This record gives sequence, C-alpha cells and structure tokens, in this order.
Amino acid sequence: MEYGRRRRLLLRVHGRSIAWIPPLLLLAGIVLLDFETTERFRIISWIVLVPGIAAAICGVWTTVAFTLLSVVTYVVVDSAWPDQYQAGLGDFVLVALGGLLAVLASAVRVRQERQNLHIRDIAETTRRTVLRPLPPRWAGLEHAGVYLAADVDARVGGDFYDIQPGPHGTRVLVGDVQGKGLGAVEAAAALLGTFREAGYHEEELATVAERLEIRMCRHRSHIHATGREDGDRFATALLIGFPESGADTVELVNFGHEPPLAVGPHGVRELPSGDGLPLGLCDLAGALPPVRRVPLTAEETLLLVTDGVTEARDEPGLFYPLAREVTRAVTADPRRSEPRRLVSLVRDGVLRHGRGRLEDDTTIFAVRRTTDEGEGGQGEDPEPGQGAERGRLRS
Repeated sequence: MEYGRRRRLLLRVHGRSIAWIPPLLLLAGIVLLDFETTERFRIISWIVLVPGIAAAICGVWTTVAFTLLSVVTYVVVDSAWPDQYQAGLGDFVLVALGGLLAVLASAVRVRQERQNLHIRDIAETTRRTVLRPLPPRWAGLEHAGVYLAADVDARVGGDFYDIQPGPHGTRVLVGDVQGKGLGAVEAAAALLGTFREAGYHEEELATVAERLEIRMCRHRSHIHATGREDGDRFATALLIGFPESGADTVELVNFGHEPPLAVGPHGVRELPSGDGLPLGLCDLAGALPPVRRVPLTAEETLLLVTDGVTEARDEPGLFYPLAREVTRAVTADPRRSEPRRLVSLVRDGVLRHGRGRLEDDTTIFAVRRTTDEGEGGQGEDPEPGQGAERGRLRS
C-alpha cells in the first residue's frame, strides 16, 4: 500500500498525472527504431510492451487507449514496409492479445489498490478511535507524542496513550498490551474507554487504577468465554495524576511499565519504577501497585516510552541507551527538554540505533505542566481532526 502511494506521488507534477508519458515515449521510440533499422531487424512487434507498461502505472481507460493506439500504430507502420518485409498477421495477433491482457491486468491492479485504500481508511478510523486526537495544550498540560508501528502497513497496535482532564485533576495513561494484532488493539481500546470515564469521575487515582485492573480482567474473561485463543493478554501501563493542588508533585501508579524519566534543563532522573504487576495479573500479587507521590518541577518534562524504545537493538545487539542519550542531549542544549524536541530526539535516536528497523511497536510520549491552557479546557473532550498522522509528532 505504501509503495502504491509513493508511486502515485512520483508520477504527478503540480498535481497532474504524468503516468502516460513513459508508455508514449516507449511507443515513439519503437516506431522510430523500426524505421531506422533494416528489414532484417523489425522491432515493431515490441510495441506490445506499450500497453504492458501502461497497465503497471496508468488507469484502466488510459491502458485501453494505449492498447488501441498500439494496434493502430502497428498496422500503419507495418503497412509502410514492402509486403515481403511486413511482420504480418501473427505479430498483429500478438500485439492485440497483449493489449487485451494488459487491460485486464490494469483492471485487477486498480481494483486491488482501491481495496487497499479502503483498508487504510478502516485502519485510520481505528487509529483515531484508539489514539484520539489531542489538542497540543490541554487542561494545563503541554505534550508531544509519536507512535511508530513495527509493521509499516499497520496504523495502530497494542501501544496506547491518552490524557483525560476532570474535576479532580488531569490524568495521563501510557501503556502497552502484550502481543500484536487486532486482539491487542481490542484490549487497548477497552482500557482507554475505562480510563476516559474513570479518569474523569473518580476522585482518587487508586480508584482509577482499580477500575483499569477490573476492566482488563473482565476483558480477558470475555475473550475466554468466546473461545478465542488470545485470552491471556496483559498490559503494562503507567497511570499518572496531575492533581490540582500540589504543582510540584505528581501521582504515579506503575503496572510493570518502563519507569518514566523526569527531564529538565538541569539533568535527567529516573522516577521510581514500583513493584506492580501488569494490568490483568494483579491478582497474583494480591494487591494493586501503590500510588506514589513524586516531585516534579514545572520546568521538568515527563518522558514515557514503551519497550519498543528500551529494547531497540543495534547491529551488535546492544539496547538503545535512552537515559544516557537524553542526558547527553539535554546537557548540550537544555531546550531539548521541551516535549516536542524531546520526542523528536528519542524518535530519531531509536531509528538511527536500529538502522530504521523496529522490532516492536514504539510509543514515545512527553508531557509537562504549562500555565497556558491553549486549546481545549478542563473537562472537555478534544475536537476531532486535531491529531497528527502515525509516525509524526503530535504535540
């Protein structure tokens, strides 16, 4: 699908298609060479290549036009030679039959491309449902986020993140569902739906965490009841609360996720990882992870990533040194601690480290407090259409 889209862009100039130029140049070249060569080397039958090229890059009707043009050109050019040197009926049938097959091939290709575009539309709708668009500054927070799918044709996977303002402060959720495929997307959507409701209504962050654990267990029970084989999923997650009171602290519940980094102009520090199990497995520990209150100054940015970042490997097999790379960059330029710059830094670093290859879906999310409310307000949902595309910064 990506190849077809890039090809269509390459064959357009100033918004107009130039896909008809290559087959037309080929046709003209064959005709000129046929007249320039001797009767012992007739190449007019090569004109069968013209509708074949058109079928690969042009639409159906353009391919039909080149098929008819090739047949007519063959008859005219071949008739211009003396009878004893004409290619004859056999090559005419070859050109006509080749053109017919080219038209059929073009119709199949165009139909497949339309189906692919339809699938992309469905996947994009799914992405916008799971990872809804967020205003760049919302509910007292400034954020930037990027999602990179390991599968270049995928639009969304098991990674998820969201911001939910409410009367009890603003809550942030970042997580990663175990596994891949539609089952992981389904579990992520279930958790995000619960977070958006509980994050708004519940006063205590511990209650929001409990609701998320219950939702994951219910989702697993439902999958088991339907007889599916992917019912043992769990999800690592970070639940963060920005309370209205206490501007220099945040509340943190860690469900077995990568610990966040607090990145500021004066350095980088790792926040407590906690000892919680992933969502869906907390019954094994007998209790939910505790709510921890940790200091976070107004100039510090929380950097949250999924294991697609920390487990990215280079050619020798070494993991991406996230904390070291961020520390080095912020020391050289303190402005790199801003959410958008920070996410760009990590995204580019991971892609360089892995030479453009991703072993797992990768999410990078950075958020910090801001005194400017910007777009959106406390307790309001974002307007549709304000997000960015997959793989690009959303800030």
